[in-house]
Amino acid sequence: MFRNSLSGRFLMLTILFVMLAEVLIFVPSIARFREDFLLSRLERAQIASLALLATEDIIDDALETELLENAGVMNVVLRRDEMRQLILTSPIPQPVEDTYDLRDPGAWVLMRDAVRRFWKTEPQIVRVIGDPVREAGLLIEVTMSTAELRAAMVDYGLRILWLSAAISVVTAMLLFMAVRTFIVRPIHRVVAAMASYARAPEDARRIIVPSAGATELREAEVALAEMQKELTGALKQKDRLAQLGGAVAKISHDLRNILTTAQLFADRMEMSEDPAVKRAAPKLINSISRAVNLCESTLTFGRAEEPRPSLSRFPLAPLVGDVIDSERLAAGDHDISYAEDIPAGLTLRADSEQLFRVLSNLVRNARQAIVATGEPGEICIAGREDDDGWEVTVTDTGPGLPPKAQEHLFQPFQGGFRKGGSGLGLAISAELIRGHGGTLDLRSTGPEGTTFAIMLPREVVESDASLPLTSEAAAE
Repeated sequence: MFRNSLSGRFLMLTILFVMLAEVLIFVPSIARFREDFLLSRLERAQIASLALLATEDIIDDALETELLENAGVMNVVLRRDEMRQLILTSPIPQPVEDTYDLRDPGAWVLMRDAVRRFWKTEPQIVRVIGDPVREAGLLIEVTMSTAELRAAMVDYGLRILWLSAAISVVTAMLLFMAVRTFIVRPIHRVVAAMASYARAPEDARRIIVPSAGATELREAEVALAEMQKELTGALKQKDRLAQLGGAVAKISHDLRNILTTAQLFADRMEMSEDPAVKRAAPKLINSISRAVNLCESTLTFGRAEEPRPSLSRFPLAPLVGDVIDSERLAAGDHDISYAEDIPAGLTLRADSEQLFRVLSNLVRNARQAIVATGEPGEICIAGREDDDGWEVTVTDTGPGLPPKAQEHLFQPFQGGFRKGGSGLGLAISAELIRGHGGTLDLRSTGPEGTTFAIMLPREVVESDASLPLTSEAAAE
């Protein structure tokens, strides 16, 4: 578990990187140590040779051997005044195998020779050349064994190893505690807040309150809080919609019974001999029939989508006339003129009841917008046919849609643009047209008026229809 945690992995990576850094430092360090060791041997050999030169006499072998042992070398050669002198000497047990010139060595040469010497375990006899201290000659040269040099290098390497390990552990522990305090704990707090919110997303009290000090974590908390607020609002809205659906179903049940009674009386009115009643009765019967059908659809409504359209071919002009007649009565005494631009004989293939609902919603919205201004206005319904299908437009001379309504135009309970409006009309209309495989778009809006366009294709795309066409539509 520890190595799978963020802090555990960070601890192991810290130790690894510190050790890697120490390895990169080790080679130059051991090269510098070797150089200092050899220079110290040259200095001690120079001191021994100067002591011998100061006596200006021949010393015995015992003293010479003691001077060489104290210097840690076997032979000392000093060049002064262009003359090379063998100052101190002793028997060399084996041939000289290598020569090291320390007068002006490069860094690469020092590191290469140090690595080679570190890995060669057998002692060798080498010659070391350098500059005398304080310019006490032109050159000093010694012959020495590498046994003591390598032993000192190994001891120095072990000391660096233990020091690196101690630094790595201390650094890793400090970083581990810092990561636990400043990163892991805030992340755990965010995870705990997410888990708490998941248990009851409808509870707004469980929404996280951003409090992290680190910029990145605070941005994550702010984004999470915004997402939780939107989700909580959406869940509450869906709950209200579900409750509203139940209430609408109950109301529709009772309203259906009332409309059924009204339909019976309307049927009797149709038999009246009064000319005015005869003219009004068919429209009244059609309106009541549509209301009854709508109540029936509401009662059988079991999904979030509108039922699939029942396609049939019908003329557009009479349908538009019914819509205008209904809205003309609703307008009352307000000065609103209605116009139709429907080519004679234009027929289209759609669900007439659903298209009636869509046009009624659009014309009703246009009428209410014009009435709200208190000025006269005009509403025009136009239709045309081309190779792709049919286009029906509803244009008004109202004040146009406000920016907020345009932003949430086809969203339930958000796209309303008048006081008391719910925004359901456009949302339902757009869904009904999508059921036909078409589109409902806002063509234009502004102070000069608003235009909505309905596009209906000749063929319903299969992906746009989750249910098969009715037998009547299939026969078409």
